[in-house]
Amino acid sequence: MPAFLYNRDGETDGVSAHSSTLKSVTVLLTIRCNKIGNIYTSIMARIIAICNQKGGVGKTTSAISIATYLAISCKKTLLIDIDPQGNATSGLGINKHDVKVSAYHLLIDGAEPATVIIDTGVSGLKMIPSNLELTGAEVELVGALGREYRLKKALAPILSDYDYIIIDCPPSLGLLTVNALALANSVIVPVQCEYYALEGLSQLTNTIKLVKENINPTLELEGVLLTMADFRAKLTKEVINEARNFFKEKVYNTVIPRNIKLTEAPGFGKPIALYDKDSVGAQRYQELVNEILGIKMLKPQQKETFASPNILTDKELQADSKKEMK
Repeated sequence: MPAFLYNRDGETDGVSAHSSTLKSVTVLLTIRCNKIGNIYTSIMARIIAICNQKGGVGKTTSAISIATYLAISCKKTLLIDIDPQGNATSGLGINKHDVKVSAYHLLIDGAEPATVIIDTGVSGLKMIPSNLELTGAEVELVGALGREYRLKKALAPILSDYDYIIIDCPPSLGLLTVNALALANSVIVPVQCEYYALEGLSQLTNTIKLVKENINPTLELEGVLLTMADFRAKLTKEVINEARNFFKEKVYNTVIPRNIKLTEAPGFGKPIALYDKDSVGAQRYQELVNEILGIKMLKPQQKETFASPNILTDKELQADSKKEMK
């Protein structure tokens, strides 16, 4: 990626410097996308929900990073924050307390998408923000007609405006998540490389199955993303093995390591691609998006072992992981 995409000047110099950096990125990225002849067509967007009812698995970080790298890859992208915590909103430098029209108004009041969608400062990436107002939406939706299809119905007019729509779901399997699954073509499930990581996944996969059978017959499991991996720990290998044995080829080759820069980036209101493009976390999310886009395909046998350069035998990755943990 061009160096100008990751200018960190003014990183800690406050809001004005942050805004200036993002404006520069917007202009230069627009030029880059135009130069390679990217033409957006009327084909319906590919819609991916990032979902896991267990919190703290890197769900929001993954949603922001995937959406950002898709935009950097010149894919017109919409990020939907349907989590009342609004972390995807604040993680892109948007003050969720200042948001006047949010996902709540889209779901409950029938607001027009154009009044809810906002710019993020990254060219090609827009978002539907969220805040605490969305907390009451689940209760209000209980008695609503066609409650499972509210999000799908609201966004139907704009689905052809984007190449990708990424949905950051709340850490639950309530009506907000069901609305996301009713809209989505597929689901990415982030799984933390910890002892209890795979517990509860059967409940999630069962929910996906029920939604597929009763609400959205096109819904598929896009993939399982292993996150927060500490390659120094034997447990990490065991969790990766177990996940690959259970989900087979659905597990992405790319494994996201524990990385200090990934935890710092939201505090600066920047995606990792803009905060520190040279960090291990940034590089792995770039590789993940390449997998999603089919840009970089590894040999099939690499999925069954730890021979993949992105997993455990890459000494450079392990060394970088140790360095970032310090």
